[in-house]
Amino acid sequence: MKIRVGSRESALAVVQANMLIAHLEGQGIETELVTMKTTGDIILDKTLDKIGGKGLFVKELDKALLDGTVDLTVHSFKDIPMQVDIRLPIVAVSAREDPRDALILSQGVAELDLSTPIGCSSARRTLQLKNIFPGVIIAPLRGNVITRLNKLDGGEFGAIVLAVAGLKRLGLLNRISRAFETHAMIPAACQGILAVQARQGFDIGVLEGFHCADAWDASRAERSFVTELDGGCSSPIAAYAEIDGENLKLTGLYVDDAGIERAGSIVYARDKAEEAGRNLALQLKGEAL
Repeated sequence: MKIRVGSRESALAVVQANMLIAHLEGQGIETELVTMKTTGDIILDKTLDKIGGKGLFVKELDKALLDGTVDLTVHSFKDIPMQVDIRLPIVAVSAREDPRDALILSQGVAELDLSTPIGCSSARRTLQLKNIFPGVIIAPLRGNVITRLNKLDGGEFGAIVLAVAGLKRLGLLNRISRAFETHAMIPAACQGILAVQARQGFDIGVLEGFHCADAWDASRAERSFVTELDGGCSSPIAAYAEIDGENLKLTGLYVDDAGIERAGSIVYARDKAEEAGRNLALQLKGEAL
């Protein structure tokens, strides 16, 4: 038995795919890593909301799954659109890595200079950065982690914001100047979680031991919240669920049509994670029963 694992070709994506490969090979399964560029990796001069959203990071990998080029694909779960092709179910998720966002300064710089721009193309991060640093200048930034760091160190920005999880997986924790606690900067839905997709009918038994029930329940609540709000890349939406025994606490944030920022939390039974997400969204919209 040989399992072909599909991945974007960035350094971080390969590291993440190799986490799954290590699990499979630990069971004596032969594997092959198949990497490819996605449309989202190629078009870097426009923000995602201008070119079709986060689905552009999975389009080519979905096609490879459907045509049988690969058997499994590995994604950062936050990059997967809310609507998933029923032919390509999410069959496992990893344990959650540190979900926080981090401020990165140029090498050799100790203090943030608010007269220089922070590189960031996320509406969620931009909104919360402006709350943390009033008067901050935000400039768009695309590209993989290494590309972004190179642009920072090349002087294009005074600082950038990246996910702690990706930096940790790449062995770059030393670049972090400040990690924002989740109450100060609420993470993106599913930040820090990896998702594995397969074709319908794939034997998921080989993924036992990789799949994390806590991360799955947290992700169900977070994605339900975003789905209820019909959130896309251009919408400032954040969602973060913490598991505590048989319950979860979901915290969410979004900006309504009038431009008003709304945030709140809800505690719910974890086996009703999707209901928790929907209800928190309705509460923040003022539509809860």
